[in-house]
Amino acid sequence: MDKLAVVTGNANPELARKICRYLKIKLSECLVGKFSEGEIRVKIEENIRGKDVFVVQPTCTPVNDNLMELLIIIDALKRASGKRITAVMPYYGYARQDRKDQPRVPITAKLVANLITVAGADRVLTMDLHAGQIQGFFDIPLDHLFAVGVMVEYFKKLKLSDLVVVSPDVGGIKMARAYAKRLEAGLAIVDKRRISPESTEAVHILGDVEGKNVLLVDDLISTGSSLIEAVEILSQRGAKEIRAAITHGVLCGSALERIEKCKKLKELVITDSIPLDDAKKNIRIKVLSAAELFGEAIKRIHGEESVSSLFD
Repeated sequence: MDKLAVVTGNANPELARKICRYLKIKLSECLVGKFSEGEIRVKIEENIRGKDVFVVQPTCTPVNDNLMELLIIIDALKRASGKRITAVMPYYGYARQDRKDQPRVPITAKLVANLITVAGADRVLTMDLHAGQIQGFFDIPLDHLFAVGVMVEYFKKLKLSDLVVVSPDVGGIKMARAYAKRLEAGLAIVDKRRISPESTEAVHILGDVEGKNVLLVDDLISTGSSLIEAVEILSQRGAKEIRAAITHGVLCGSALERIEKCKKLKELVITDSIPLDDAKKNIRIKVLSAAELFGEAIKRIHGEESVSSLFD
């Protein structure tokens, strides 16, 4: 492990420290700050020549600052003669702009993939992409992790009876099926229509939820409008306790206020792919750590072992 190094920017240093604890190595020293005019300043504070370097940096809020930090750190590592550089992005920002769904709009998820590649990354490690096809936007190897194992372990301990896993939209059915299989639960879908980029309208439920415990699963929660809409319609259809397992807690705008007011939602479980500030902590939000999952994936990549076997 003496040829393995982990560095981080300012996006989620706590997750990077947890990963290092799992790997039993120290976090490499890296200065990431700003010059007086706002330009990002990076300096690698130790020798990483010939090392296998992993940069832990989710591109969460502030998205543009964290993305630029990632690109500049990669460039600094390349110029410091790092042997192989892996961008570890627990949360991949701009992932929702993955196609031309309207005239004259960009495909920003592809642009970001190009930026990371051109900056000098040799491979990417990420978790629960908003759309699986984003893997194809990269011309370098990408390892795609799934939080389902971390989540399922927690929900199995709750020993919920009459459980139905619900996808909040048709696009999330593959993820919901993965949860349902591991939890040996039923499956249902909320059929909804998107009114605008920020809001949706739930229409009806495909599947039986009456008198059942419900687990809503999704890849990210942003404003919380989709989740609350789904909770309301599930409650109207006779669901008992309603919980949600959502990988990335973006939680922007009035999301926390919405969750606080929605008493029908018993618990929201997220991962620490995005840091949850103390000021944002809510008694009904449970944070599970993905550090061991990323730590094991990093160990396997470094040792040239299979990463996909983590999910067999």
